Amino acid sequence: MSKKAVALISGGLDSMLAARLIQQQGVQVEGINFYTGFCVEGHTHAIRKQDRNKNKRNNALWVAEQLGIKLQIIDIVEEYKDVVINPKHGYGANLNPCLDCKIFMVGKALEWIKDFEYDFIITGEVIGQRPMSQRKATMPVVARESGADDLLLRPLCAKNLAPTLPEREGWIDREKLMSITGRSRKPQMALAKEFGFVDYAQPAGGCCFLTDKSYSVKLQDLWNHRGTRKYELDDIMLLKVGRHIRPNQAFKLIIAREEGETNFLSGYQREFQTIKTVSHAGPIALVEGEQLDAQQLELACAITARFSQGRDADSVELLFSDHGQNTQSIHVKPMPAEQIKADWVLA
Repeated sequence: MSKKAVALISGGLDSMLAARLIQQQGVQVEGINFYTGFCVEGHTHAIRKQDRNKNKRNNALWVAEQLGIKLQIIDIVEEYKDVVINPKHGYGANLNPCLDCKIFMVGKALEWIKDFEYDFIITGEVIGQRPMSQRKATMPVVARESGADDLLLRPLCAKNLAPTLPEREGWIDREKLMSITGRSRKPQMALAKEFGFVDYAQPAGGCCFLTDKSYSVKLQDLWNHRGTRKYELDDIMLLKVGRHIRPNQAFKLIIAREEGETNFLSGYQREFQTIKTVSHAGPIALVEGEQLDAQQLELACAITARFSQGRDADSVELLFSDHGQNTQSIHVKPMPAEQIKADWVLA
C-alpha cells in the first residue's frame, strides 16, 4: 500500500516543490494551510488600488490545484494567540515568533496525521533560508518540540539532515531528495522549471505581517496603549489598513488612503467613533481610544482634513459620528503637513 503524507502548504514556492518531490515517489499527499490572521496575501491585495493588477487568489488553494491535491484550511486564530504573545524562543527582528510558529504548526500537523492515519509530515524548509527558524541548529528543535521527531521530512534539504523514518523505512528514496541550503532562490527556481511550474507566488518568502517592521510597530503600540498583549481578529486586520496616526496618548486615528480602504473601514462605523470629510472628497477615519473631548475632536478633524482634497482650503467640513449615532458637523482648518509630527505616524 502507498504511504500517505500531509504537506504544510503556505502558498509559496518551497512548499509546492517539497510536496511535488514526494508525490513523484508515489506517496499520496494532502495539504494543510493554517490561517493565523496575520497572513499577507488575500486581504490588502483585495482592497488596495495599487494591488489591482495582482492575482486575487488564495495561493495555498492555487498551489493545491497545481499539485492536484486536497487542501485543508484550518483556522487557528485563537490557538495561535499564545504563540504570538508568549513565544518560548522569543521574537525575530520584529514581532515574528518564527521558531515557535513552526513548532506549533508542525505540532498541529502531527495531530492531523494521527487523527486521519497519515504516515508523515512534509515541509518546504531549507537550511539557512530563515535566520530564526531555518538554521541547522534549530531544525532538530522544531522536530523535537513539536513531537513530530523523525516523522518530519524536509525534502528540499533532506540530504543535509539525518535520515528520517520515511527514508530509513524505504518509503522514500533519499537519493531523490535535495540538498539545498542558503537564501539563494536559484535552485528552487530551477527545480520549478524542471517540474513545469511557471507561475508561483512569493519567490522570496514574506507571507506573514509579523515579519514586517511597520506592522510590528503598530501591534506593539496597540499593546502598549491597552496595557495588555491581548488582541482580537478585528484588531490585527485593522492594523493592515490605512495610515495609523497617534497624536497623543488618548486616541489613535486610522485614516483610509484610498477608496478601497474607505469602503473597508466604513464597515466599522458602529464599533468606532468616525470622521468623514463632507465639503471635499476625502477619507474616512476611525478613532480608536477614549471618547473625544472638544479639543481632541478638533485635532482629529484637522489631521483627517489634511488627507482630503481640501488640504489647502481655509476650512473643511467634516462629519463626526459616535458609533454610528449622534452625528455632528465640524468645520476646521486642515493641519499643515509639517505640523504632523513624525513620532505621531505609526505607518
